Amino acid sequence: MKLMKVNEIRDLSATELDQKLSGLKDELFNLRFQLATGQLENPMRIRDVKKAIARLKTIQRERELKQA
Repeated sequence: MKLMKVNEIRDLSATELDQKLSGLKDELFNLRFQLATGQLENPMRIRDVKKAIARLKTIQRERELKQA
């Protein structure tokens, strides 16, 4: 999965954000599982996925605060 820039994330709808977030969480789970079993080829991918999750959650929180 390609990492998205903040501007690209802001263009997504709320449901698309939720879908991306759940997909990234699944990917992070799988990466951690691979790390534990010694099958992970690129350990930096874990960091990238965690940052992408943080970006998505930040945009979601911005929208929540804007609505309130």
